[in-house]
Amino acid sequence: MNVSAYIAQITNEAILLTILISAPSIIASLVVGLAVALFSATTQIQEQTLSFAPKMVFVYLAIAISGGWVGGLMLRFATRCLSDFSNIPLG
Repeated sequence: MNVSAYIAQITNEAILLTILISAPSIIASLVVGLAVALFSATTQIQEQTLSFAPKMVFVYLAIAISGGWVGGLMLRFATRCLSDFSNIPLG
């Protein structure tokens, strides 16, 4: 494997890893935002902090729950990058 193919492969994996790492917090924010919007539309309460506070709590909760999984993904990716890097022939 040459250097450019290795860099392309690592870049593709890094983009996929970024999407996977950010997915739990984005999905939690989306679900809570939708629920708060439905509640706000139903009750006609137009309070800005009504949407911010629950989102913040649930995003932190999602990060706490998925932290081990995310850490494992990042550790495996970093280990693979650093261990494979020494096997790439330069030139």
